[in-house]
Amino acid sequence: QVQVVESGGGLVQPGGSLKLSCTASGGIFIISAMRWSRQAPGKQRELVATITPGGSTNYADSVKGRFTISRDNAKNTVYLQMNSLKPEDTAVYYCNADCPPTYISGAYYGRKDYWGQGTQVTVSS
Repeated sequence: QVQVVESGGGLVQPGGSLKLSCTASGGIFIISAMRWSRQAPGKQRELVATITPGGSTNYADSVKGRFTISRDNAKNTVYLQMNSLKPEDTAVYYCNADCPPTYISGAYYGRKDYWGQGTQVTVSS
């Protein structure tokens, strides 16, 4: 069974830093592109950062130079290091695993996104 679990959210002052973690179990992590998205109240979900299985990264313009996505395949974990945080970064942050077609426990699955439950990040003085 695939599970995606985020952690590391919290309250931080403007200009501060926070590091989010996301673990994807079920044997899919190493083949999946991992993404962080966020959703602020009353706004649409926004893609923040992506890292491919090979380690290539991509960022939203709003976070370039401040956020860094990385992955540790040995720990099945992806990270989002967030520096120079701004009040507008306040949102629920979601992690998802974009898993290509694969076999899990002998059963075939087509391409699928697995999502975590989200973790709240609040930037406020």
